[in-house]
Amino acid sequence: MTHSLSLQEARKLVLHSQRLPATKQSGNATAATLAAIEHLAYIQIDTISAIQRAHHHTLWNRNPRYEAEQLTQLVADRKVFEYWSHAAAYLPMCDYRFSLPRKKAIASGEQRHWYAPDKKLMNAVLKRISAEGPLMAKDFEHSGKKLGEWTSKPAKRALESLFMQGELMISSRVNFHKVYDLSERVLPPNINTTTPSPEEYARFLITRYLQANGLGQIAEIGYLLKNIKPLLTATARDMCANGELLNINVAGSHYYALAASLDLLNKPLARNKLAILSPFDNLLIQRKRMQTLFDFDYLIECYVPEKKRQFGYFSLPILWNGQLVARMDCKADRRASHLHIHHLAVEASLKKIEEFSQALCKALPAFMKFNNCEHLSLHKTTPKNLPPLATMIDLS
Repeated sequence: MTHSLSLQEARKLVLHSQRLPATKQSGNATAATLAAIEHLAYIQIDTISAIQRAHHHTLWNRNPRYEAEQLTQLVADRKVFEYWSHAAAYLPMCDYRFSLPRKKAIASGEQRHWYAPDKKLMNAVLKRISAEGPLMAKDFEHSGKKLGEWTSKPAKRALESLFMQGELMISSRVNFHKVYDLSERVLPPNINTTTPSPEEYARFLITRYLQANGLGQIAEIGYLLKNIKPLLTATARDMCANGELLNINVAGSHYYALAASLDLLNKPLARNKLAILSPFDNLLIQRKRMQTLFDFDYLIECYVPEKKRQFGYFSLPILWNGQLVARMDCKADRRASHLHIHHLAVEASLKKIEEFSQALCKALPAFMKFNNCEHLSLHKTTPKNLPPLATMIDLS
């Protein structure tokens, strides 16, 4: 049996599953941050600091009481660990064993990450950390030729190889620099370290993806994972047969959903509440999916030559009324405590300009506070005749 959903229903299901916009929460704020990480399954780490970094931004959008110290504490408490999802990410420690298939594939040579491992140097690095305790890349002397931003030292490459194959973990960060230690010294007691069977791993990937995203296709569930599609396809078929998954039709495209997820459609969506999203937010990271489901064609332009940029260096997608309706290129001048909106561009399809502007003005003070800014400047809008935001914002 196939269930049909309209695009609007599909969007509602996706947004509820992504916990966007955030709803009021009670209880401990750090616990709410952990709950968001465990629900979403990963939080992408990124180094760009035009505003608060992406991992903080993504969590703040799920937990309005979020502060960066919470993530640091969760790592220290061994509730969260760093590894690789589709990119570098924070992962819930309760999912640790499901990081093992990738680690074992890299360790065996079946899968390659960035470069060929230097076994001799890796053994030397491992020996030092074993004897001396946690170390950073800068603790290893090197006077040779610089090899590039990501691999500036052979020892750094060795550290990353050991990290990717699971012998090292990142125990903490100091000024955003990774601190490496032996995995057995980082893992909490009694953590399950058994490698899941291929079937267990496939079920985990399917269930976790659909829990966080509402509905999905096999290509989306296996995004950037190698040699997994046939196994995901067979497992999804079995899960449909036993009633765990539903077949969903959205505008002629086939998706899967967890059987319980359709209940979310009975829950109202906070359409008037606006969310300013990170380009690396979990909702947005698969751009083709966003174009198909939300009719939102997004490209992060920090990697585009300046003269060819249409919206700006670091434009932030804006969610409102259940849709992605605008993008806002921002830069936080932290010394001056000043947030610059270099370009605010609304989608041509947005008709309720006045209502949107009011919702944005209501959201901006919290966004400014999140970025430690007290002042605001808007430099450019598209179209040019948007209401003047400065006269509408209440910064009291």
